[in-house]
Order: sequence, then C-alpha cells, then structure tokens
Amino acid sequence: MPGNRDETAATGSRGNASDSHEALSAEERRAAAAVDPERLLALLADLIAIESVANRETPAQERVAAEMRAIGLETDVWGIDFERLRRHPAYTADVDRRDGLGVVGSLGRGEGRTLILNGHIDVVPAGDIERWTYPPFELTQRGGRLFGRGVVDMKGQLCSALAAARALRDAGVELDGALQIQSVIGEEDGGAGMLATIERGHTGDGAIVVEPTEFVIAPAQAGALSFRLTVPGLAAHGALREEGVDPVEKFIPIFRRLRALEAERNHDVADPLFRAEVLPYALTMGRLRAGIWPSTVAESLVAEGRYGVAPGEDLAAARRALEDAVAEAASGDAWLRDHPPTVEWVGAQFAAARTDARDPVVGTLADAVRSLNGTEPRVGGVRYGADMRLLVNHGHVPTVLFGPGDVREAHRPDESIRAADLVEMARILAITAIRFCGTRASVSPRRVLET
Repeated sequence: MPGNRDETAATGSRGNASDSHEALSAEERRAAAAVDPERLLALLADLIAIESVANRETPAQERVAAEMRAIGLETDVWGIDFERLRRHPAYTADVDRRDGLGVVGSLGRGEGRTLILNGHIDVVPAGDIERWTYPPFELTQRGGRLFGRGVVDMKGQLCSALAAARALRDAGVELDGALQIQSVIGEEDGGAGMLATIERGHTGDGAIVVEPTEFVIAPAQAGALSFRLTVPGLAAHGALREEGVDPVEKFIPIFRRLRALEAERNHDVADPLFRAEVLPYALTMGRLRAGIWPSTVAESLVAEGRYGVAPGEDLAAARRALEDAVAEAASGDAWLRDHPPTVEWVGAQFAAARTDARDPVVGTLADAVRSLNGTEPRVGGVRYGADMRLLVNHGHVPTVLFGPGDVREAHRPDESIRAADLVEMARILAITAIRFCGTRASVSPRRVLET
C-alpha cells in the first residue's frame, strides 16, 4: 500500500535520475498530443458496466479484445485451460477457476525491445450496495474524479495503456520493437490469468504492471501468503460452559503472539524501498468463524488471513516462523498442548519480487516522467501482492509497478480516481514505449477507423 517512501533515484538506460530531464522529441510530442481522453473514458465506462468478478470476466475480456482490434493491434485471444494450469507449481487461487479468456494485443513487430503493459480486468465484489454513494457498476464523474468498481483497481489504468497504444498509432509512430498489452483475469484471487499468459509465451524485455502506486515507480513488491489457522475446542451446552473448552478463549494468546511476530518482522526494516513504510509486511486475520449455535460452546475456531513477506525472503523459513509462533503460544496451555492448533497454507500465495533499479525499464520510465512534467519521479516499494511477481519470478521479465491512483481507494465503496491522472498515465506510457522500444522512420499520422 503506498505511503511515505524512500525517494531513491531511479537509474536506467537513459542516465541517472539526477540528470536534467530530456526534452520531448517531435514524435513524442505528437504521441502525447494524440491521447484521446474521450475515447479513454468511453472505454472505461463500458468496462465498469461489466461486473467482472471472479469467473465472470469473459464479457470484459471480449470488450478489451474488440478495442485492441479497433486500434489495429495484433490480438491473441484464447481460452485458458485451467485443468492443465492447475498442475503448474506456481498456480494458486482463492476460488475454483473454471474458464476464462486470455487477451494480449501487440503493436509493432520489429527487431527492437518488447515492452509489456499489464493490467488485470477482474474486480472484487461491490459488497453492500447501500454503502455506495454512486452505482458501483456505472461510471460516474464528479468534480474531476471518476467513481465505480474498478476505476482505480485497475480498469482505469488498463484503459490508459490502450489509449497509449492508440495514440502511438494515430501519431504515426512506428516502433522498432513491440508494445504488448496484456489484459489478464484472476489477479485478485491468485494470478492465474497472468500465469496463463506467461505459459502462452507472451513475455518481453521489460514490463510495467499498471497498479495504483500514486505515480511511484515500484521495482519491488512485498508478498502475501494466505493461511488458515484452526484452534480446537470442546463443544458443550451453553448453560454448562465450564464442561466445554472455548476455542475463542484459546485463540486470544495465539492472536497476541502473532501480533508480536508481526512487530518483530517489521522492526528496523533495512530495505530502503520499504523502510519508510509503517507496516510493510502486515499480518492480518481477515476472517474468523467459530461455533454452530448461539447456546453451544464452539467446537473449533478458524482464522484465515494473509502474511506479508519481504522481497528475497525464504518463503519456507517465513512459514516456519508463523507456525513456530503458533506452537509457542499453544505450549503454555494444557488443552492446546494435547490438542495443538494447525496451520495450513491455502489459497493465494503471492511471493515477493524485485527488479534491479538499474534495469532499462526503470530508467526509461523514470526519464519519461521527468521529460513530460519536469518533476523527479519517486521510487519505492509496494507492500501488496501483485502479478509483478509472476512476470519477474516465472516470466523472467524485469518489471515495475506504476500507475495513478491510491490503493487505499481500492476494495471499498466509492472507489475513485482523478480523470486527469488516467490521461497523464496514457501520455507517460506512450513516451516510455517510444524510448524503450525505439522507433523507425516516422509514418504519416492517421486516425484508425472505429469499429
């Protein structure tokens, strides 16, 4: 989650961040000017209207594919074979995945480098509609802000990526390499769509995952491992509570020990990309359930949560630390010594990831930001899981997270983002693509016929 960060200078293929920013070239100015805000917002309105929660992303993917074809991108649309994908060692999912589409569009087929712009089309459920001021599945514009489920996480930024591709085409920019736009499903519940895209063979020389980082360039992301903790009790009639064993009571010292573990793991963080964060590797128990009847002592308590891990941390050792903390807390209780709690690692397992800050994708993006607005880009790490870790760890693609919007607006009612920031993002991405992929002799600017 973005917050105060160590604003370390980014370096890369075009020099150090401390250098004065380069002016935009003529074709970069044309590409920036060709970004079409109306088209961007019209596409976003179409996508927000599609309730693309888990296992229901196909209509949204079909709309994205149609937009890619209208732009003129070479488009690959395929049905994901989840039966096969589930056998991959990196596959994780919080839901039972049945079917879905992968969608990738490419602009340019030259000999230069390939830049990936990646975004996920799936959204979390809207929850209680009464908590929303504006309809969650209808794009609403108020005071320069856009409201709707997915505007910040992350249909808005995906539309910016598509707007950047359209701007390059309309400005007559012919890339020496290729710009590849990946629209993936299943990010929120484990990253199955990203894994399927890598397995399909869609990789590149650098990638930008367009997460809401508040325009911070993030070459590192923390990980998040899902777990299930079960604390046994002994059922009894509620009127005879003393004859049962209440697992809620037994859970309390375990909860306290896990809070202490969290404090230990977040004390004196050495990583410069994370040390400014208050709690970079949070341990959260988001769901608890116990009991079957109000007047019965519960027979067990189940707590499910997420366990933050650091880039480079050994995951087996991290898991053992949590398991040992639970065992330590249980050792002080006679009942739990004989009936030990269990820890299972289930659902989404988001490993951490890091890209060398000297990689060209970092420096080129930083230079594009610098050239467009004359300000020094901020660089830091994000503490939430994302598809970056699959691109880096399994696709072997140097990757950064970067985009407008605050993740604090995500997963909540009245999700929102500044409309102007999505337009700015499209311009930054277009310039980054020109510099990362290189260009051939310019062709005449033209407007692609709408379909």
